[in-house]
Amino acid sequence: ITYAKGASVLKQLVAWVGRDAFFAGVRAYFARHAWGNTELADLLRELEATSGRDLRSWSSLWLERAGVTLLRPHVETDADGVITAFEVRQEVPAEHPVQRPHRLAVGGYDVVPGPDGAARLERVARVELDVDGAATPVPELVGRPRPALVLVNDDDLAYAKVRLDEASLATATEHLHGFADSLPRSLVWGAAWDMTRDGEWGARDFARLVLGNIAHETDSSVVQTLLRQLVSALDLYVAPEHRAETYAWAADRLWDLARAAEPGSDAQLQLTRVAAARSTSPAHLDAVAGLLDGSAPLPGLEVDTDLRWDLLVALVAGGRAGEAEIDAELARDATASGERKAAAARAAIPTPEAKAAAWRAVVDEDAVTNAIQTATIAGFGRVHDTALLAPYVEPYFAALERVWAERTNEMAQNIVVGLYPARLAGSPDVDVLARTDAWLAALGDRTPALRRLVVEERDGVRRALAAQARDRA
Repeated sequence: ITYAKGASVLKQLVAWVGRDAFFAGVRAYFARHAWGNTELADLLRELEATSGRDLRSWSSLWLERAGVTLLRPHVETDADGVITAFEVRQEVPAEHPVQRPHRLAVGGYDVVPGPDGAARLERVARVELDVDGAATPVPELVGRPRPALVLVNDDDLAYAKVRLDEASLATATEHLHGFADSLPRSLVWGAAWDMTRDGEWGARDFARLVLGNIAHETDSSVVQTLLRQLVSALDLYVAPEHRAETYAWAADRLWDLARAAEPGSDAQLQLTRVAAARSTSPAHLDAVAGLLDGSAPLPGLEVDTDLRWDLLVALVAGGRAGEAEIDAELARDATASGERKAAAARAAIPTPEAKAAAWRAVVDEDAVTNAIQTATIAGFGRVHDTALLAPYVEPYFAALERVWAERTNEMAQNIVVGLYPARLAGSPDVDVLARTDAWLAALGDRTPALRRLVVEERDGVRRALAAQARDRA
């Protein structure tokens, strides 16, 4: 168990035995085994002694079994909104059907006026308890008014997927920025995105959550993550028949946010980049052009070389610029970075001829560098109309084994992953999932590393189709 999961499971162990018992056990462990070698059982033995908990079964379930469980609140209320029943339900994946014990907190938040009169989310209830088995009652919440937002795993004590109920999602959409503390806000962000990816919440609903609350986030890394998730939701998870109108609405909101952002801030820059990349209408492309030529600047925004290229690629993908403008920009930025940006821009030209040239350069031929290949692949996928990508589904699968055999590992992976036709998930003209399954069946046991990459990409399409179905509902 490594990285974030390892840290989270360790935090859960602290919660399971209790903070004081944990540190008492750790002190005893170091005192008993100073200058010696130990095993995990030695640490667990000391923690058992200080906490009274059985950690052998805990260790077996948490450290020796794969998978992650899902925790979902089940709330029943009467006509007056008073809770009559509350359970935390634990669901397990079919491939790893392991029920785990959790020590966690359930928080309840209401919308209240803050000192400045603005609505904020204030915690009005917190219950810490052991959750074990398929359903765990929480009697402490029965008889209380139902909070506006219920957060299972408040304070982030447990390692689990968490779900929000409909009432909590509605509250979050309107008032997520009202959390004074960043931790519950982050937990709700994470739960909402996970529900969207798993097809339990509509992608357009998630977009409304992000675009209605992101302006209040001050951490650049959080803003970057949310914008990346927003782009994935728009490109992959929105039902295709709703995508054009959703793009237009999202671009409107992104431009509004960019204009309202603090001048010169990183948030302003990030919002501008994503707004430009999502611009498809004449009015939005006019805004991109105005930034690039200086006729419609944003206060405090420095349009440096990198941003100029981003704006130009947006115009190219929208059919508002072409080879001449790319050559002119490359003359301004005659560097290795400029060459990469120009390659991406040329591949983004929305014509069959430009897409064919990009495909030849990275798949049929083997004359470009890794960096140019990566840039060209990125530009190839920059399309407003995914129909431009449909002719390359069959050539993609036909080329995979040859590419895997002939190219370096990095370049082959770039092609396998970067050119996989995920953007066509849900297209009425191409069944990407069926075509992938047919290719995998024909491949058999050959090249297991290649097979693994394609299986992972297939899972992304499966997820996208489920999310689109939920968005359509």
